[in-house]
Amino acid sequence: MLLTRLLLTFLYFPLSMIAQDSVNLDNKVIPKNIEKEAITALSHYPELNDTEIIFQFKDTIKKSTMQAQPKFSSFLKSKNNRSYIILISRNIQIDQKEFTINDIPSDVIVGWLGHELGHVMDYRDRSAVGMLIFGAKYLFSSHHIKEVERAADTFAIQHGMGDYILMTKNFILENASISERYKDRIRNFYMSPEEAMHLINDHSEKAKKEALDL
Repeated sequence: MLLTRLLLTFLYFPLSMIAQDSVNLDNKVIPKNIEKEAITALSHYPELNDTEIIFQFKDTIKKSTMQAQPKFSSFLKSKNNRSYIILISRNIQIDQKEFTINDIPSDVIVGWLGHELGHVMDYRDRSAVGMLIFGAKYLFSSHHIKEVERAADTFAIQHGMGDYILMTKNFILENASISERYKDRIRNFYMSPEEAMHLINDHSEKAKKEALDL
């Protein structure tokens, strides 16, 4: 029983507190004002430790707050040598309300970055041709957008970022300044808090079972 409790403690102890020192920053470019949040998010994705990722602010990103994409110069490289850029809007327009990065709670930023790193996880096993097809479908298929955004949330939750993902969703859905019309769009394309909670519970039960089996 003691061994089981110790294993469960390890599994559920916040990974950001025990793994930040293991994040490889030699191949990461992170603006100072989101360094803490980016390192926390990266600590949940040890598979990306050897992947070059650039976090970069941009004045505006059409229809997005953040956007993950392969670095153009590495697009034709092998999947293992591909680099990625995560663009972050300086002025975040959500419906009629504008935020700066300083207006947003730290944990919400971690959740947003964790979602984008979920996209990177989705991209990393795709070929260059596969990425081109993927991008074209994202532009023209609402069903594909829904699949892609939910996949990113799923990757984040499976990597122990469920609480951050929930905080990010609630930041929008519980904000009185944001219209119901915009919130309905978020509900349509993204995983709902209820769906996220169900997946978090499933992931928790699976981790407990694996610990008991050990």
